[in-house]
Amino acid sequence: MKRRDVIGGLGAGAAAAAVAACSRQTGQAAGVEDTRTFEWRLVTTWPANFPALGTGAIEFAKRVEACSGGRLKIRIYGDGELVPAFEIFDAVSSGTAELGHGASYYWKGKVPASSFFASVPFGLIAQEMNAWLYFGGGWDLWKEAYAPFGILPVPCGSSGCQMGGWFRKEIRSMADIRGLKMRIPALGGEIIARAGGTPVTMPGSEIFTSLQSGASDAADWSGPYNDLAFGLHKAAKYYYYPGWQEPGSTLEMIINEAAFEGLPEDLREIVLTCASATNDRMAAEFTARNAEALQTLIRDHGVQVRPYPDDVMRELQRLSAEVLAEASGTDPMFRRVLESLQAFRQTMTPYINIAERAMLNSRG
Repeated sequence: MKRRDVIGGLGAGAAAAAVAACSRQTGQAAGVEDTRTFEWRLVTTWPANFPALGTGAIEFAKRVEACSGGRLKIRIYGDGELVPAFEIFDAVSSGTAELGHGASYYWKGKVPASSFFASVPFGLIAQEMNAWLYFGGGWDLWKEAYAPFGILPVPCGSSGCQMGGWFRKEIRSMADIRGLKMRIPALGGEIIARAGGTPVTMPGSEIFTSLQSGASDAADWSGPYNDLAFGLHKAAKYYYYPGWQEPGSTLEMIINEAAFEGLPEDLREIVLTCASATNDRMAAEFTARNAEALQTLIRDHGVQVRPYPDDVMRELQRLSAEVLAEASGTDPMFRRVLESLQAFRQTMTPYINIAERAMLNSRG
């Protein structure tokens, strides 16, 4: 990947930052200030080359190498190639790998507040998440939460607002949730459990087999683009919306802090800038590809897209408030992050209602 191709593929703000970072790199190299080379390992929770999620990590690595003039090369390991998907946090913390790409809610057993930095039920949509992280104090809280593990987290992708999941049977009322075995992680899973269902956690690569065999009755994965790639429509008939459990899923690049501090200043800036660029690009890719894939699922595969019944949505929202309130009483960091996010959402909602929501409604 040539430097001009890297810059051309970035958003305007990220491109300007990348130009500055790459220019500083070139200047340093010319001045022979620090020409050391580094080779890092990046482990992911996704299968290698998986659309958007896996390829986003690949693009990040290519951008870093191009902007650094080859001084920082990154080798990528997909789910299970170096460590299992749900062990990448420990791998990065211990230095087995310098980088990890995944979703923060996978680590809620270690960091209860971690779910907030990916997505929480009835929380923020994607653009609100970026606003909260960058301008509402969210990223500072995230860094503080991960600091005891020697990890620096960086936003590095977004799958946007997800769908509500795939179901082998229709959902007509809360009675249909009771006894349901559903692949759904983090706080969404706790809400399903509170509703009488059984949440199951598994890597994305195992979802199709679990649904097809009947080991699971339902599954939340991502949105139409990735769901189509996994063939989930072949294992379940009903596709529900909205994605109450993950309204704006941010992905993370976790960085071993000692390794990061060992880089020259220009390479540190390049890593952060390329993560920001990946964050922007992936959100745009998901928005475009989800729309296309949804039409394919409906037109070519006869998928039945259904809204959750209103009474089900009201009860899920009530249970969500209950779960969040209880968790905030047991973990001080969880409470601080919840209060920050809720205050930000309260500020954002009036604007969203008269801007985005009103505009979308006017389009029909």
